[in-house]
This record gives sequence, C-alpha cells and structure tokens, in this order.
Amino acid sequence: MSRLESGFVKISALALAGWALAAAPAAAQGVAWATAEQLAAAKAEGALTVYGSMNEQEALPLWKMFEDKSGVKVSYIRSSDTGLMSRIALEARAQQRSWDIVVTTAVSKLPQEFLLPIDLPEAKSIIPQAVDPAKRWYGVYANYNSPAYNTNLIKADQLPKTYEDFLKHPEWVGKVGMDPNDSQWVYSMFQHYGEEKARKLITDLVKTLKPVPVDGHLALARAIGLGEYAITLNNYTNLTINVKLSGSPTDYWGMDPMALFFGQLGISARAAHPKAALVAANFLISKDAQTQLTTAGRLPVRPDVTPNPADAITKLGDRKIITVVLSNDDEKKWGKITQELLNPK
Repeated sequence: MSRLESGFVKISALALAGWALAAAPAAAQGVAWATAEQLAAAKAEGALTVYGSMNEQEALPLWKMFEDKSGVKVSYIRSSDTGLMSRIALEARAQQRSWDIVVTTAVSKLPQEFLLPIDLPEAKSIIPQAVDPAKRWYGVYANYNSPAYNTNLIKADQLPKTYEDFLKHPEWVGKVGMDPNDSQWVYSMFQHYGEEKARKLITDLVKTLKPVPVDGHLALARAIGLGEYAITLNNYTNLTINVKLSGSPTDYWGMDPMALFFGQLGISARAAHPKAALVAANFLISKDAQTQLTTAGRLPVRPDVTPNPADAITKLGDRKIITVVLSNDDEKKWGKITQELLNPK
C-alpha cells in the first residue's frame, strides 16, 4: 500500500540533475548503475513507491533485485494503464505525493508537468527511439508488434507475406482473433500505407476475415497458444514469446509495417523520494535489469542485452518500423479511428 502525503512539493530538476552528475565518476562496488554516494542518498530517503502495469510475476523479482542491491524498500502498486493514469490524475488534483516512479506504456500520455526531466547515465546504452527528446520518459522494454499464429493449426509456409495476402484466405473466417482496441497497429498502417489505402485495406481485412474480438493483448496471445484462434493480424511480440516460452504451440513472424512502442518510466515531479527514484530509473535501463526482464520474454531496449530467445528480434527481419508515441489527445483520436475500422456497425 502506498503512503499518501498531502501538499505540493515540486522538485528542482536542476538540483537533482546536479546531484546525479556530481556523483557520476565513482561507481559503487558491484553496481554499475549507481555510485556509492547515490546509493547512500537513496537509502537515506528510506523507501520508494512504484506504480506499474507489469504483472507481479515479472515485476516483483525485478524490484527485489533492486532492493537487494540498493537497500531501498520498494512498494509496488499494480494496475492497468488506464487505472494508473486515472489514479495519478486524481491524486494530482488532491496534491498528493503518492508515487515516485511509474512504469507503464502510457507515461508519455501524462501531462508534461507531472514528470521530472532527468538525465540517466545508462541511457547512452539504449536505442535512441527509447529516449524522450524532453527526457521526461525513457523506454524500459520494447513492444514490437507482429502477427502470430498457432503452429498446430497453420504451417509456416502458409503465412502471408503482406497484409494484402491475408485477403487470400477467406477460409480463416472465425479463426482470426484480434484486439479491437489496437490503435498502435492502426496508426502504423496509416503511416505506412497512407490514410486512403490503409482505410480500404483494414476495411477489406475486417470484411473478409471477420476477426473475433479478444479483449486484451495477453488474452489474445494465450488464446492463440491454446488454439482458440489460429492466427491474428497483430499482437505484441513479447506476449507471443511469453506464451511460447510456457510451452504453447505459438510463434510470430515479421511483416511491414511493424509498430514499435515502449514500456516507459517516468519520475514524479512531486516525488517524496526523488533520489531513490533517480537511482531506480537508471537501474531499470541498466544491463542488470534489462537481462532480468528477458526471462519472461520482454524485449530489451539495450542492444548489448541478448533477448530470450536470442533471435527474438532478428527473426522479425528487416522491417519498416513505425515508432508510436501518442499523447493523450492523439490516443483519443486514434482510438476513435480504431473503433470505426475494427468495430464497424
């Protein structure tokens, strides 16, 4: 349970950055992502409150690693992206200092004034797309998007090479699952094909294949793995990998366009434990944390961390990658377009 504190205290980004930079030269023994001075200051704050959408099976071992190496006690509060955004907005109106760091795919949708701009030394080792130009969020894991299928129901030589090829398989009616709220995929289709062609193609795909709506990308990945559906037009690659690692007969392949977005971290501008939050943020993009995240199939944002399995990213091939970073207003716009196209009346 998080500790709620009333009152508004805005942290000086300049002061926090100065503390971080001043501490940079001397690394703590055995910890590459923090100095002895940083760890001591973080531990002196006594605690860290993390809001996150990552499931507890993945998040708790990750934060236990941080606790063991930093000596900072972590309170982890999990909810959906939507739940976290609503909670943060309500707490901001009440001027509550209730969270220090948030890790979810929706951090970029928060009002900019909610987030502290920060410089993270480990950011030099992550892919450039995972760094917000304003440095208010950083990518923690990569969500590549790709079609997926049940390997017992469809053979690899049957797989479409383009989205137009899906139209050649009317026999798949009733066998195609799809998350009906997949705005990242719709956005990437518009960027790749142009609005007119994308609208027609998506409309034709829906008419021809009649995708069955499945609420949530993890539920969709599991349904494909169980054989409830044979194939999907798109899903989060890491979730397909997660289900595959559990032993289910499922796999994925690359196709243009390929949407890419990130699980992101951000530090609260009202953080009660700002120095602990800064250490934790640098930890999340460190080699230690990135390697831990791969154990359940999360895809790293660091090229020097081997994915699990090792070919998880390279097997996607040389694709047209569309990086998707939507503001709250953009999300509403693309959510409406997605509903129109994937849920026609």
